[in-house]
Amino acid sequence: MAYSLTLGSISFLLAVIWGKPLINFLKSRHIGQQIRLEGPTTHQVKAGTPTMGGLLIVIPVLLITGALHIVNLWGLTLIGQSILVPLGILFSFTVLGFIDDWSTVRSKVRGLSARTKFAAQFVLATTAMLIMSLGDFQFANTVAIPGNPEPIAVSPFIYVPIAVLIILSTSNAVNLTDGLDGLAGSVSAVAFVAYGIIAFLQGQIWLVAFTFTVVGSILAFLWYNAYPAQLFMGEIGSGTLGATLAIVALMSGQWLLLPIVGFIFVAETLSVVVQVGYFKLTHGKRFFKMSPLHNHFELSGWSETQITQRFWLISILLAMLGIALALR
Repeated sequence: MAYSLTLGSISFLLAVIWGKPLINFLKSRHIGQQIRLEGPTTHQVKAGTPTMGGLLIVIPVLLITGALHIVNLWGLTLIGQSILVPLGILFSFTVLGFIDDWSTVRSKVRGLSARTKFAAQFVLATTAMLIMSLGDFQFANTVAIPGNPEPIAVSPFIYVPIAVLIILSTSNAVNLTDGLDGLAGSVSAVAFVAYGIIAFLQGQIWLVAFTFTVVGSILAFLWYNAYPAQLFMGEIGSGTLGATLAIVALMSGQWLLLPIVGFIFVAETLSVVVQVGYFKLTHGKRFFKMSPLHNHFELSGWSETQITQRFWLISILLAMLGIALALR
């Protein structure tokens, strides 16, 4: 754990040091956030705030983890080969997110079409899960059930489709949550810490190291994303964090706990599903004042900081519950 926490601290320092230069660079290239006209009117002041800040999160993780793998070639085992799978997901979803964000900034539209982005996510997630399912990974093709001391084996023909669904849904759920200053980052950090602790209790030291490296970089991003935000993460951050969190949960075998640990992500996604379904069934009526859920509370009179802090507190409590269930 000391090794993992040290990596997290290094990740934070690397990210927070180059955060301001990154913001200045994005401003000089006019890479700013576009705000939906149909969103809360209070968000219009955020227009033009530098986006693609997910680079602040992913680049330190890629550099640190990549450097540790290079050191392995010298005979020092500082990171496990199993981390190549979450590292691959992190890198590939970063590239996809960069393409989506860049097309949004340059063409002034909503980036890649939903169909194109989903197809790309599906290919990336399926590739990663086939590698994990066919490889020598501790908890591949298994599911851990609270109260059962041993993980239960699952057929790869069932495991892989479920795992792909988990990656896709979590990636898009974090993206939906990314709507208020500090919200997606703070909730993601809590979820990664929870799974880092679970991995530590399992003895998966390299997964712990990777997880806390991600946590350190998220905390550095939050330094600049705290209200009022100087930087937004964009798809390059939210989609990537969601996919990476899902793969970490799958590698721990405790993926049934993900809806608990990531309850805020689930609630945000369900609010959109309910809103759309109710709108269609009632021919134009709305169940929430606006979805995702954080917009509903904002229009109900809660401030941004109240929503973020309260959602964050709920995340901590449910992360504690998730860890407790993993111990059973």
